[in-house]
Amino acid sequence: MTTSTFLDSKLLLAMPSMTDPRFERSVIYLCSHDESGAMGLVINQAFSGLTFESLLDQLDIDVEDDVPDLPIHAGGPVEPGRGFVLHSADFVQESTLVVSETLALTATVDILQALAAGKGPRHHLMALGYAGWGAGQLEQEIQNNAWLTSDADDEIIFNTELEQKWPRAMAMLGVNVSMLSSDAGHA
Repeated sequence: MTTSTFLDSKLLLAMPSMTDPRFERSVIYLCSHDESGAMGLVINQAFSGLTFESLLDQLDIDVEDDVPDLPIHAGGPVEPGRGFVLHSADFVQESTLVVSETLALTATVDILQALAAGKGPRHHLMALGYAGWGAGQLEQEIQNNAWLTSDADDEIIFNTELEQKWPRAMAMLGVNVSMLSSDAGHA
């Protein structure tokens, strides 16, 4: 049996040495990773200045009832006008990418309509934009100690306050964040 070296459905945790301010202390859920590159969503940064209701208005999505106040995340610097919903796999449409046994990704307005009507997936995280890497780029960044990887945890993804996601994900790995240094060493 071959073990895949790809990190689909894993969490990337930014190390203190992360020099890109867009990813400082970020937690990224990797939706896909293969030989051609990787794509993920930052799950611990709020997208400011846009409400779910105004997003629905911009997309001309009519809602009959009161619109729920759902948070929108800044999923990453690539295509910040493109929306994604990372959600529990209890809601799957033709356009849904099933990422794992418990998680799926949908990027169509149908899921926004369902969420607005209260008929969407049980758990969901809406994001604008994504984080992307070309072939071999993520592997190089991991080798350069920019990221730690962890198994995905639905509790951290969907039910943890934004500012607590990074320290809790680090703690799941047994890492005490106060003991981390921004200087990396190589043997």
